[in-house]
Amino acid sequence: MLDAISHVAVWVHDQDEAKAFYTEKLGFEVREDATLDELGGYRWLTVGPPDQPDVNLMLTQPGPPAFDEDTKKEILALVAKGAMGPGILRTEDCRKTCKELEDRGVELASQPEERFYGIDATVRDPSGNMWRIVQPIEVDLQAMKR
Repeated sequence: MLDAISHVAVWVHDQDEAKAFYTEKLGFEVREDATLDELGGYRWLTVGPPDQPDVNLMLTQPGPPAFDEDTKKEILALVAKGAMGPGILRTEDCRKTCKELEDRGVELASQPEERFYGIDATVRDPSGNMWRIVQPIEVDLQAMKR
């Protein structure tokens, strides 16, 4: 049986630019940054939230050895459109977090807004990945079905 998710791929156009964004703007830490000569110079770059050591984002440029040039272009075009949003970043105070991000030069794709599940905003990384920033609230899903 599987125990947990440890790594999630986030496709990026430029790993150095992505590394700067995720560490300097979002406050993540670099976990691993290694060039693998045995894989043609493939760069293994992971970052993650300091308080979640088991959660790693692989900031990955598509290409050899996993993808050919045409597939690489297709993936990066979808990322640039914001069509491959990787997920949700949780926060205790969405408005405060968004203000802090804007103070660091991060442009929000959508401002904090109240929704049935909490307060939600959107941030876009330099490659185009759309992340939701959510301050969750307890939701009674059973009551919603009634």
